[in-house]
Amino acid sequence: MRCLTALALWLAAAFGAGACEDDSYQDIGGEIRILASRNDALVPPATLRLARFGRRAIPQIEIALHTASPTGKAHLVHALERIGDAEAIPVLRHFAAYDPVPEVRAACGDVLERWAWTRDARGEAARRARARIADKRASVE
Repeated sequence: MRCLTALALWLAAAFGAGACEDDSYQDIGGEIRILASRNDALVPPATLRLARFGRRAIPQIEIALHTASPTGKAHLVHALERIGDAEAIPVLRHFAAYDPVPEVRAACGDVLERWAWTRDARGEAARRARARIADKRASVE
């Protein structure tokens, strides 16, 4: 009987009972919806809450950047800056080079500029990103 009880406890722990699913993507999505669609007092606290998710939020922010309004994009770029993770650099580089809205391109470039001043791996990656953006802009002109 003890063997069956031990087996039942092991199965419960291994396959769900008491197991915890990571549903943070839903919470991340809720904060992103606020940033992408609002411009009021809910934005700053949503930015802080989103920043607490760290790099886990970056893929969903990237997706939202493609369809957000210019104001929403500005909020999302600010959230990427608050997260402060080098994983955001390719996203910032892309939107700094290709977004149709000049203010969005400038906001992404400004974040990369600030990060480029740091003396760490993020700073090095930001400097490389800025150089690639400059190359892209020079080839268009």
